[in-house]
Amino acid sequence: MKSLSLTITMLFLAKSLLFSQKFDTQKNINYCAEQAQKTINTLPKDGKPNIPRSINNNSKDWRLVNYEDWCSGFWSGSLWYLYEGTKKPFFKQQAELFDKQLLPLSQQKVAHDHDLGFQIFCSYGNGYRLTKNPAYKKVILKTADILATLYNPKVGTILSWPREVAKFKAHNTIIDNMINLELLFWASKNGGNKNLYKIAEKHALTTMENHFRDDFTSYHVVLYDTLTGKKLKGMTHQGYADNTMWARGQAWAIYGFTMCYKETKNPKFLDFAQKVTDVYLKNLPDESLIPYWDFNTPEIPNTTRDASAACVTASALLDLSKMVKDSKKASLYYAKATKMLASLSSKEYQSRGENDAFLLHSTGNRPINGEIDASIIYADYYYIEALTRLKNYHK
Repeated sequence: MKSLSLTITMLFLAKSLLFSQKFDTQKNINYCAEQAQKTINTLPKDGKPNIPRSINNNSKDWRLVNYEDWCSGFWSGSLWYLYEGTKKPFFKQQAELFDKQLLPLSQQKVAHDHDLGFQIFCSYGNGYRLTKNPAYKKVILKTADILATLYNPKVGTILSWPREVAKFKAHNTIIDNMINLELLFWASKNGGNKNLYKIAEKHALTTMENHFRDDFTSYHVVLYDTLTGKKLKGMTHQGYADNTMWARGQAWAIYGFTMCYKETKNPKFLDFAQKVTDVYLKNLPDESLIPYWDFNTPEIPNTTRDASAACVTASALLDLSKMVKDSKKASLYYAKATKMLASLSSKEYQSRGENDAFLLHSTGNRPINGEIDASIIYADYYYIEALTRLKNYHK
């Protein structure tokens, strides 16, 4: 059995190296750098909102936002990855400029919502990883403490949307929140309050228990009684219906539980990451491995795909393939991730001459007709992250 396992492992390594030779990762990173340069050349310099968020279908113009938007950290985060991938100081300089705009987020007394992880860890987190600038570390640690103010110990999760408590008459937690736990884990290990680790782990365990149907597909939102912590109901917000698998929500779950295992080494998280991954992979519609915006919408095939979900999943699978103990599973996850990246890097999904983003064909919030078949900054962020992880895979 050991000999068979070793053979499978060697075949996996050989296949992964072969793919790396056929798929020009650096070429695609350089493509993203060229697109980012075009974007930078068009951004306003006069203090108006200048952080790219999305480009509507059949448009060439970025919708620009300020630091308060939940997507505000993905642009400078992408620039940090481009600095890492190209070694060009220009991208470092630009990332630092845009990071400065996010500084007010670390000066709140109470968090406005859970998105501080997206906003600060994607930006300042990558900046600190690459520069070890102590000022960046200070911002990250302060922001982690602010995010923790949303934790409800009765429930065992962080409140996602304080603004919706009156509407729901309940504590709400969304699956997206799993990604923001990385900020807390990191802070607890790098000079922050050790209790942040316990909050993050408890949030993940509570989510694992309450946020999933019997087939391991995720609800978008779960409501809890604020006082007792009892689960009240699971529902959707951006999916087709309460009982369907919203593609990006399932991708957040794959990424989130993979990250939680990396941070805690709790085998429960590794097992669960595989369960939420396997149902996603099993139900992908075709060989492109790019999902429709919801796996169960009756509009299929006459509806939009969501490239952003594929980007999040591909990035997570590259990590997960290194963590699983089963060689066949590792090979499968790597193969799926690289196939997703190959599809995303094709002329069908790369923006190229269409606009200045990296990618086309993401779906933001279809129920309210928001950012439909658009270029969206978080797709670009997780795409360049996945390319970076692939480039570094064998290091």
